[in-house]
Amino acid sequence: MNTAKKIITRMAPSPTGKFHVGGVRTALFNYLHARQHGGEFIIRSEDTDTERSRPEHEQDMLDVFKWLGIEYDAFYRQSERTEIYKEHITKLIENGHAYEAEASKEDPDKKVIRFKNPNTQVTFNDTILGEISFDTTELEDFVIARNHDTPLYHLTVVVDDGLMGVTHVIRGQEHVNNTARQILIMEALGMQRPEYAHLPLIMSPRGGKLSKRDPEVIPAIEYRDHGITNAALINFLAFIGWNPGDDSEVMSINELVEKFDLTKVQKGGGVFNIEKLYWLNKQYLQQMSNEEFLTYLEPKMSAIKTLKGFNMQMFETILPILRERIETYHSIDEMLNEGDISYYFDTPDYSHEELVWKSSTLKDAQKHLRHVYALLEGFEGKWEIEAIKAEIFPYAEQEGKGDVLWPLRFSLSGKKKSPDPFTLLLVLGKEESMRRINAVI
Repeated sequence: MNTAKKIITRMAPSPTGKFHVGGVRTALFNYLHARQHGGEFIIRSEDTDTERSRPEHEQDMLDVFKWLGIEYDAFYRQSERTEIYKEHITKLIENGHAYEAEASKEDPDKKVIRFKNPNTQVTFNDTILGEISFDTTELEDFVIARNHDTPLYHLTVVVDDGLMGVTHVIRGQEHVNNTARQILIMEALGMQRPEYAHLPLIMSPRGGKLSKRDPEVIPAIEYRDHGITNAALINFLAFIGWNPGDDSEVMSINELVEKFDLTKVQKGGGVFNIEKLYWLNKQYLQQMSNEEFLTYLEPKMSAIKTLKGFNMQMFETILPILRERIETYHSIDEMLNEGDISYYFDTPDYSHEELVWKSSTLKDAQKHLRHVYALLEGFEGKWEIEAIKAEIFPYAEQEGKGDVLWPLRFSLSGKKKSPDPFTLLLVLGKEESMRRINAVI
């Protein structure tokens, strides 16, 4: 019979501000470890700081988890567990592990509850960092509650982890120094010590720890509003400080659950490379069906539909072309600003000078367009790229590909940067293509 203890992990954010990507990565690693082993993942809102905690920040955190598909098995609020903490404060005092004392020498009348430090050596094995030892003498008798009704972080986190059966505490390396205090309290309460794994810092591309002042860093939910898919953000954060040990780069959350290994998390920090996030997002956009891509574009459709001559049939035709060029919603904004979508719906404006390829002349461009027009006029094959290319390309090779294809592409799009002329001919159709070429001639 398998008597292995069920793995239980937790994420315990304080709802004192918008939920950021560092918290998302910590939650993700806890989720992946629990799910891989058939365990449970708990969310615990550490909202005992009544002055700074806000319900809207807690909701923001929950909205992020819902968007990303990080499902949790239980949810707790510390503000609803005050009586539980009071019981454990009383227990510590009765057992001689805590006592009421002055807050400081400067304020002897103000009382707090201090933990009686046994001044011992605390050693624990960190799954990522290895064996770590602390001489707790320097911690002195530290404060665990302002009073019986106001417990502080070190006490509440130990009580909750113990009562909730948390087996693995997976958190950022900035919490390493908290561990000794928490182990002392844990032992005093007779609770079982969990396994610890302290995750590497997320580093700024400019050096140092990533902070909210870095321009790449925005509240996690805003990545959704910028057009980052949930799959891309999950994939991106999973690879900051961890990799599966092979060449895999694009991995779904189910694949991450299958391959995640806490022992492969690196000790050193991982860089927050926003360009890699954009690249991953593009990979996920490429995998979408037209229907899925249309749903993705919904926040931008009101602006797109204002384009002169817009029609849905043409828009659905050009979806694969747009998908090739899009990384985020910012790409759509740029295309709209530069007129890189409008020419599919309405005849573009032309500059005669820009029709000419390098050392060629306007007269040459006109001649080549006349010839292409005649070829298309006599074309009776199936209107598809390879057939159209076979009709025009021999002439382009004979006269010079740039001399022929540049003015052709420009006459169709009016842009220096656009899809190749054969793609444009296909999308615009024979009648509209010939109308535009003739207008330029």
